[in-house]
Amino acid sequence: MRICLIEPFYSGSHKRWADELASRSGHEIDILSLPGRHWKWRMHGAAITLARQFAARNQVYDAILASDMLDLTVFLSLLRRECANTPVALYFHENQLLYPWSPRDADTKNGRDLHYAFINYSSALAADKLYFNSNYHREAFLAALPEFLARYPDFENKETVAQLEAKSETLWLGMDLQAYDAHRVENRGVHSERPLFVWNHRWEYDKNPIGFFRILYQLMDRGIEFDLALLGESFEEAPPYFVEAKERLGDRIAHYGIVAQFADYANWLWQADIALVTSNQDFFGGSVVEAMFCGCHPILPNRLAYPDHIDVSENQSNFFESEAEAVDLLARWIETNAWKKPSTLGEAVKRYDWSNQIERYDKELEALGCRARPHSTP
Repeated sequence: MRICLIEPFYSGSHKRWADELASRSGHEIDILSLPGRHWKWRMHGAAITLARQFAARNQVYDAILASDMLDLTVFLSLLRRECANTPVALYFHENQLLYPWSPRDADTKNGRDLHYAFINYSSALAADKLYFNSNYHREAFLAALPEFLARYPDFENKETVAQLEAKSETLWLGMDLQAYDAHRVENRGVHSERPLFVWNHRWEYDKNPIGFFRILYQLMDRGIEFDLALLGESFEEAPPYFVEAKERLGDRIAHYGIVAQFADYANWLWQADIALVTSNQDFFGGSVVEAMFCGCHPILPNRLAYPDHIDVSENQSNFFESEAEAVDLLARWIETNAWKKPSTLGEAVKRYDWSNQIERYDKELEALGCRARPHSTP
């Protein structure tokens, strides 16, 4: 089958997922994309630009797979002739109904943030099939819709939630985890006297760096020693709490800022001992899965997508309910030298590797393509 994969925000994890799916699939997948910047404008205007590009290709596709950044209703309205018989699926990497906006964002203060959630909602209605990258994501999105729709003055259409649920499935994020094996470090921590923490997320509000640093400062106040690899995107002007952390943590920081080469990034993950996570939102948590695969002991909040990855009841020492509990938990991990023991949780996330996911993706795409309505004769 020939599939058109549409990605208005072709950057970062969205780009990796699209490229890796296209290169591994047994189907022929063409990527139609725009650069990954100006996300609000992409959700508003990308549908117009991409619809024109789609029409210019003059190509008949068996199915379309679009990411959640596309306003599917606008896209399809502009391609009524070209896509009249083409089934369409929407893949949710994230959604704007549940995404925590920065308090500094003017749209939040002016009440304009709801529109982006409505784009997700209306696009979901227009799609033939909905895929979510985790069970948490699917369940949380559907559960939040009734309250969201209740904000409108009348004709709330709450009955549509059941319709969306009926065509929704979890399709786990495929990842190239095997690429990390070439950089594996053996006997980690054996000769170390203190653990190496790793932060390998974006330096942004939704990852809750303030809470992360707050926990580390409390460990310092207790006299507990550690080092930190502070990876991830760094800006021309780093957020003030990162600058403060650089000053307060001093020589405990083994690395500060972006790691440009994949080999260097993978090497840091294999060297690190503990992956402390404090995020306010992770619909899947790819960076957490990467750290776990590379043998880091995850210390996770008992919320979001993390219980999808490892069973909470069987791994209670890896989950916390509050920052205070996280501090106590980490203190025990460090003082008992539990951090020196090899982690076995990497096995639990191997299922996300493309070698274990691509067959399911191809079956779903084939089933989607079979939904195509026959072309009418003139």
